[in-house]
Amino acid sequence: MPVIEVRDVTKQFMKGSETITPLRDANLEIERGEFVSLMGASGTGKSTLLNLIASIDRPTSGTIVVNGTDITRLSRSKLANWRAANIGYVFQTHNLVPVLTAYENIELPLLLLPLNRAERRKRVEIALGAVDLLDRANHYPRQLSGGQEQRVGIARAIVADPTVVVADEPTGDLDETTSSQILDLLQRLNRELGTTFLMVTHDPDAAAIAGRRLRLEQGRLVEVADHVPVPAALEVR
Repeated sequence: MPVIEVRDVTKQFMKGSETITPLRDANLEIERGEFVSLMGASGTGKSTLLNLIASIDRPTSGTIVVNGTDITRLSRSKLANWRAANIGYVFQTHNLVPVLTAYENIELPLLLLPLNRAERRKRVEIALGAVDLLDRANHYPRQLSGGQEQRVGIARAIVADPTVVVADEPTGDLDETTSSQILDLLQRLNRELGTTFLMVTHDPDAAAIAGRRLRLEQGRLVEVADHVPVPAALEVR
């Protein structure tokens, strides 16, 4: 059974008097442990789809089932609790709290879960070790390099052992060398922890690290095969 099932999802919103439809009848299945990248031109709905799967936004129509739960049917309060336990989010711009240490930033998602202090400490230390930052636990974001800040963001995304980690342009603000290091880290975490990753990127080289690549074209998902042209009308099911 797929860990993510997107069924006939359409998302619309109003811009002035105009109706914008970044997603139209999108269908997608992602298996547990897969690493999937999602590409597309600016404004094609990549981040929209990411936010729908992460339950940050709701579709206009259609259903999204993650780990057996139809998240389109959950109330706002139940959705917040579900998200805390099931979704890790890696942002492009780190989104770290500047007055908190790396340790405290990583611990934040755990404060929403029924864990005691010792359990939280154990999970944070495991996450810090996974991203090779145990020696930076007590450093503030201003004391870290851009790459180290992103590693903290990744540790925060995996600390609760989520069902799915979504990453929105995780290397967009990094130089080439640091980007390569971050992509290697994501690939290693996927391989060693079995974490399911869905990554939005505009960079073909970044997308290529994924085991499976998708593209959004005119609001619809298409599969990208190596060196094989794919008909634009093909939907991913």
